[in-house]
Amino acid sequence: MSACRAPRRLATCRRATVLATGAAVAALSLSACGSGGTSGGSADTKFVQGKGGVDTVPKGDRQDAPQLSGKTLEDKPLDVADYKGKIVVLNVWGSWCAPCRAEAPNLAKVAKDTKAKGVQFIGINTRDSNRAPALRFEKAFKVDYPSLYDPIGKLMLRFPKGSLNPQAIPSTIVLDRNGKIAARALTPLSEDSVRKMLNPLIAEK
Repeated sequence: MSACRAPRRLATCRRATVLATGAAVAALSLSACGSGGTSGGSADTKFVQGKGGVDTVPKGDRQDAPQLSGKTLEDKPLDVADYKGKIVVLNVWGSWCAPCRAEAPNLAKVAKDTKAKGVQFIGINTRDSNRAPALRFEKAFKVDYPSLYDPIGKLMLRFPKGSLNPQAIPSTIVLDRNGKIAARALTPLSEDSVRKMLNPLIAEK
């Protein structure tokens, strides 16, 4: 009889099964449409936990964002590094995610309002098995900015340990003008919350 059949070992087997599925699948399945954790790793993480689920990093302690590139939902190449010099808002979302639908109009509105101030929004669409539902989502909520298509969550796993990494769907990460990770939210955002994340970075010199 295998170990997985013993009732008293059921919890252990379940943990082993989760580990065996691989880091990418486990990370996405456990965090989908959830609020996630508080940090990405080590005890020397230097971010500041703020109110409303928004964490920030002092300017001198920020880490470089990972290399994030691929094809968009429209099958066009996109590299986040090309937007260095702008403030970049990265929103991890899925068309199947109710909190993503709730925040989408807020993100779309702020994206339009802040474009002239040097802010670029970029989505990271994940766990949509094909592009069609995601494209319908963008049309329904008038999302004009591009989204990288990342169906199995590879881009989410590129963020460095101890950084403000995405741990939930939705997650929103803000990069400063130097391409460094400056702020993160692991909850759906109101229009006001997005502006509060961005205003200090827009004001930075």
